[in-house]
Amino acid sequence: MKLLKLTNSQILALKRKRGELNISVLEMSRETGVSRWTLDKIFKGEKTNIHKSTFDKLNDWLINQLDVLKEQ
Repeated sequence: MKLLKLTNSQILALKRKRGELNISVLEMSRETGVSRWTLDKIFKGEKTNIHKSTFDKLNDWLINQLDVLKEQ
């Protein structure tokens, strides 16, 4: 099982996008497929080493948000 480290910039990007969309951690959890508890720990800085699958889900979500923005 491979763990990857989220950088402060990546965490900040996730927080910013969540804020821009004005969505709760629970809604972000539904959209990303990442546990709300994991997201909460990431946002609090308690968890920066995450599974590759979690890393991929968060990255994909951010990329999809950019694609949605481009379409508008």
